[in-house]
Amino acid sequence: MPPELSSTPSEFVVKVRMEGNRIDAYLASRYSDYSRSVIQKVIDAGAVLVNDRPAKASYRVRADDKITVWLPELSDDAPEPEDIPLEVVFEDAYFSVVNKPPGMVTHPAKGHWRGTLVNAIQFHFDALSTVAGEHRPGIVHRLDRDTTGLIIIAKDDGAHRLLGRMFEERRVKKEYLAIVHNAPERDGDYIEKAIGPHRVHREKMAIRNAEDGGKHASTFYEVAERFERFAIVRCRPSTGRTHQIRVHLTHIGCPIVADKLYSGRDRLSVGDVLGAACEKAEDVLIERQALHAHELRFEHPITNEPLHLVLPLPEDMRRTIDCLRRTPTK
Repeated sequence: MPPELSSTPSEFVVKVRMEGNRIDAYLASRYSDYSRSVIQKVIDAGAVLVNDRPAKASYRVRADDKITVWLPELSDDAPEPEDIPLEVVFEDAYFSVVNKPPGMVTHPAKGHWRGTLVNAIQFHFDALSTVAGEHRPGIVHRLDRDTTGLIIIAKDDGAHRLLGRMFEERRVKKEYLAIVHNAPERDGDYIEKAIGPHRVHREKMAIRNAEDGGKHASTFYEVAERFERFAIVRCRPSTGRTHQIRVHLTHIGCPIVADKLYSGRDRLSVGDVLGAACEKAEDVLIERQALHAHELRFEHPITNEPLHLVLPLPEDMRRTIDCLRRTPTK
């Protein structure tokens, strides 16, 4: 049986671009704080109606279907402060910028209720904005779990709203460094391909047309250094879609190194670069996606002071690049 259901249902109408999705998958993607198994139990309990009739999990939604769903209350309490080390890159009374380490989820979600960036910042900062709700205090934007680098944490509600508007209006300039397989053919170019949920793998995103749920996404890339089978690439996304850089680079045939979700491999070893016969071939260079948010440019939302923050590469990416530089350039 599902947990106790809310007495107040949620109601909405299915949009054209979502037509054809199974209702269990559709609801799991729409309500990402609930697992698919919980959604299944809610459906089995008759708490999901389509056009006022109980739905089966296998039902495929149609445009203009009216969905009514009674969801359980989230059982987890608001996240608690945890003494997790954090590197603070910038701080004043309105916001901070910290260096998110690899393996850290930005905010609590199903399966990750402790050890998140939110737990850490609640310990380190006396005040955090409340704009994003009690489970995401201070969170203005996010980075994927295994992406490292600069992330802004709001302390003040007014500053949070202004920063959010700046992101929406693309006035926050972000640059990422990535190590990729297969150097791009061009030294630099725009990738403008809409991104939406993958048809089959719910944890992945994919290039999708607008009618299939894709949303506009644009990334400028520039090759910083070429090697025989790899490259270092600078990426400047002008939109902020989920997994945007990872999907766009995969689309041009250059998936990010050690990105299991999109490249199929979760690590890179010395032997992968220098050959199986080399010394220390089994030594692991990196075992998470080689993507680092290393630069932010924006105006302070309160003082209008121009800010330019740069963060050096983490040790695993430096180690990988040092090894790559022992191979021929392309």
